[in-house]
Amino acid sequence: MTIRDDLIALMGIPGLSGHEERVARWLRDRLTTLNIPSRTDRLGNLIATLRGDPKAPSVMVFAHMDQLGFVVRKIEADGLIRVERLGGVSERAMAAQAVLLCPPGHADVPGVIMNKAHHATSPEEKYKVLTTPEISIDAGHGSKAAAEAAGIKIGTPVIYHPRVIPLAGNRLAGTAIDDRAGCAILLAMAAALKSRIKGPTVHLVWSPLEEFNLRGAVVAAQVLQPDIAIQIDLMLATDTPDMADRGDMALGGGPGMALYSFHGRGTLNGVIPHPALVRLMEDTAADLNLPLQRSAHIGALTDLSYVQTVGQGVAAIDMGFPMRHSHSALEVCDIADLEALTTLLLAALTRIDTTMTLERG
Repeated sequence: MTIRDDLIALMGIPGLSGHEERVARWLRDRLTTLNIPSRTDRLGNLIATLRGDPKAPSVMVFAHMDQLGFVVRKIEADGLIRVERLGGVSERAMAAQAVLLCPPGHADVPGVIMNKAHHATSPEEKYKVLTTPEISIDAGHGSKAAAEAAGIKIGTPVIYHPRVIPLAGNRLAGTAIDDRAGCAILLAMAAALKSRIKGPTVHLVWSPLEEFNLRGAVVAAQVLQPDIAIQIDLMLATDTPDMADRGDMALGGGPGMALYSFHGRGTLNGVIPHPALVRLMEDTAADLNLPLQRSAHIGALTDLSYVQTVGQGVAAIDMGFPMRHSHSALEVCDIADLEALTTLLLAALTRIDTTMTLERG
C-alpha cells in the first residue's frame, strides 16, 4: 500500500483522543503484514522497535493517532445531545458539520451539529459564533430513551464525520489529516527500515492523547529513553491570503522543519530544535536535492515539548508537512509532501552513527 492508501484508510477510522483503540488495531494489523513486531503500553502507545547499532544514538520517531472532537455531557429529554469539546476545536467552523457518535459496544451513530434556520435568525445572530456549550447535536432520536437505546450516554466520544475528498493533483481534503498523515508516514518508514543494513536503533511510536494535553508520547519516551526524538506532524501552510503574513510554508513545496514553536496560550511550552539535528536535516535535504521549508511560529504545540525533557534531555526536532485548515472538519494536504518527508527522514536516519555528537557547546 502507498502512503496515500494508508492515509485514506486511517482518515476513515474514528479515534478521539483517549479512544484510539480502533486506529491502533488497524496500525497493528498493518505492521503484522509487514512482519514487524509491535507492542502497546498502558496509555495506548503503539511501539515498533527496529534494532540497529547499539553504539549509535537511539532515535524515537513518532506521530499521534488521536483526533480532536467532543464528549457527550448531557442528553436532553427531546433526544438532542449536548457536548464538551476535546482538544482545540475551531468553534467558528463547527456549525452544521456532520459528526459521528461512537458509543462503545454499539454501532456508530451519525448526527449533525444544529444550526438555527437562516430565515429565523435575527441580524445579531447571523454574525455570532456559537461556542461548544451552546450547540446541540441532532442524531434523529426523538427522545432521551431512544438516544440511550442506541448506546449514547454521558462520556460517549464524538468526532467529525470521517470523509475524504480527492482534490486536484496530489491533494486530499479530509478528516484528521492531523495526524493520520504522520501515522501513514511512520508505516512507510517501518516498511523501509525493516530491510536496512545499517543505522541506529529506531523506535517508531504511534502515540495517543496528543490532542488532550500532549500526554501520550512522553510516556513512551520515559520507557524508551531515546537520545534523539523526531516528531512528525502538520506545519501551518501559509500560502493562502489569510495566512500569508505567518511564514513561507507552501502546500506542495516539500517537507518542513520547525526552527521555533511556542504555544503562547495557556500551555507555555514549545520547542527550539537541537542544532545537530537542524544540520542533519539541512545537509540531508541538500544532498538529496530536496526542498526543505522552514517554520517559526507561535500558536501551535506538539508533544515533543515534553519528550525533549525526559531523562537527561533528548535532542529533539519537529519535522512535518504543510497543511491547510488545521483543526477544522476538512483539512488539506499534498501527498507529494508526505512522500518527500518520508524520503528525507529515512535518509537522515542513515547518517546517525557513532560519530554523531549531541553535546552542546
